[in-house]
Amino acid sequence: MIDRYTLPKMREIWSEEHKFATWLQVEVAACEAWGKLGKIPSGALRKIKSKANFSIKRIDEIERTVDHDVIAFLTSVAEKVGPDSRFIHMGMTSSDVVDTSLSLIMRDAADIILKDIDEFIKVLRKMARKYMGVVMMGRSHGVHAEPMTFGLKFALWMKEMERNKERMLAARKTINVGKISGAVGTYSNIDPRVEEIACKKLGLTPDPVSTQIIQRDRHAEFATVLAIAAATLEKIALEIRGLQKTEIGEVEEPFRKGQKGSSAMPHKKNPITCERVCGLARIVRANAMVALENVALWHERDISHSSTERISVPDSTILVDYMLQKMIYVIDNLVVLPEKMKQNIAKSQGLTFSQRLLIALIDKKLTREQAYAIVQTAAMQARTSGRHLKDLILNDKKARKYLSAAEIENIFDIRYYLRNVDKIYKRLGL
Repeated sequence: MIDRYTLPKMREIWSEEHKFATWLQVEVAACEAWGKLGKIPSGALRKIKSKANFSIKRIDEIERTVDHDVIAFLTSVAEKVGPDSRFIHMGMTSSDVVDTSLSLIMRDAADIILKDIDEFIKVLRKMARKYMGVVMMGRSHGVHAEPMTFGLKFALWMKEMERNKERMLAARKTINVGKISGAVGTYSNIDPRVEEIACKKLGLTPDPVSTQIIQRDRHAEFATVLAIAAATLEKIALEIRGLQKTEIGEVEEPFRKGQKGSSAMPHKKNPITCERVCGLARIVRANAMVALENVALWHERDISHSSTERISVPDSTILVDYMLQKMIYVIDNLVVLPEKMKQNIAKSQGLTFSQRLLIALIDKKLTREQAYAIVQTAAMQARTSGRHLKDLILNDKKARKYLSAAEIENIFDIRYYLRNVDKIYKRLGL
């Protein structure tokens, strides 16, 4: 269940109240543009600006009869303004209002998400620095590979979130457009200067060319950027879940005082927040597919996109905002167990030094195939016998023909794997 306290700001911008308020903002901006062009008398414009308002209850009442939300809205506004309302919506079509308003709301949503991303990057940077020297086992295919540091995971996630920020900034620019060009986008009943003046007032860029709607490739870009950000959060959450497995036990999701993990098993501490994030990422991805489906519409437009966007766009922005806030909390309060990381390194019985050993033998002029055979044979013995690979190599006649005891000791020095970590950090500005 989503925590209500995390959502008010994002939830507020998707409220009915705010939607109609932005519709009114667009309509008034268009009236002001007409006023500058001398098409609306100054007195009428003043009256529109001072009296224009709406009642959600009244809009709902009217819509039950007219079955058209924009007409219901305009009628409610007209009731507040009086006769001068005849100048409102002059030369415009419904999508001029709805699409331009949606751009304003999506821009606000992007700003909230960008703020979240900045906070998350800050937390990841702090953790990357804190755990720069904490050694853990790197894994590929879920199997021990070679040692690394825990800080590198945070550094990796930090850079990925920085790319998510760049993508979100680009998507914000893409959707920050307005359209007041009338039916089918030809400005047949509206001066193109109205669009220019109104968009400038609203902080939008006029869409260079449109049909009756702003084209949905823009919204698809926004939705896919949200989906990529959600995928990054899922990736991080999935890693924490994996590292919290009993058999690994290197980290734990924060567990608050009084929290309970299971109705049946009192010992349980489960990564429920990370599991929730992984699940919610699926919805954001599905919504991105909806946005891609909305790109292709009949001729100059239909409204098959409209019904889906009323669900998918608010949901995706609300979910990504929520997921970011949750992962900020998880990472900032993550329980890290370095001793367990050391214990897990020891479990591999030195097998993770196999590549280092392979390279050392190749440096002694053996072919790769010859060196591989020596190392693999000893590695398989280590697996079955439970002995450390270093001990087996020290007693391996073929290996000792090329490597001294001192050289073997050096090969199994874990510090070798960490010698370039500081260079990576320097490259990242950490």
